Amino acid sequence: MGLKTSGKTKSKKELIDKFTCEPNERLGLFKVFYKTEHEVILGEDDKHLDFRISLLKTNDLENKGSNFLTISTTVQFNNWFGKLYFLPVKPFHKLIVPIMLKGIIKEIESDIDNLQEQKSNR
Repeated sequence: MGLKTSGKTKSKKELIDKFTCEPNERLGLFKVFYKTEHEVILGEDDKHLDFRISLLKTNDLENKGSNFLTISTTVQFNNWFGKLYFLPVKPFHKLIVPIMLKGIIKEIESDIDNLQEQKSNR
């Protein structure tokens, strides 16, 4: 159908271990377009549509030590096929993304717990 895929499948650990989050670097399907201290913009350009994902970290000034992660997405359609492709994807996107994010948060919390446990065992 002409849409790009991530290519070779690598283990998640291997992808993350080698990822430095620098512009033009890839993490699976996603290319890093922009990076600052508080924001990373990932995405992909395709002949049918271009998409971007912004990951923005902000601090809660009222509750010191608390952080927020705001995730925004945008899609630019390049032709009618991009619109046609995204039509059935959009409803699933709204369901799948929150589920994926909850899973990522659980993994991060588990990793933090494991690191804290390792430190306390030393």
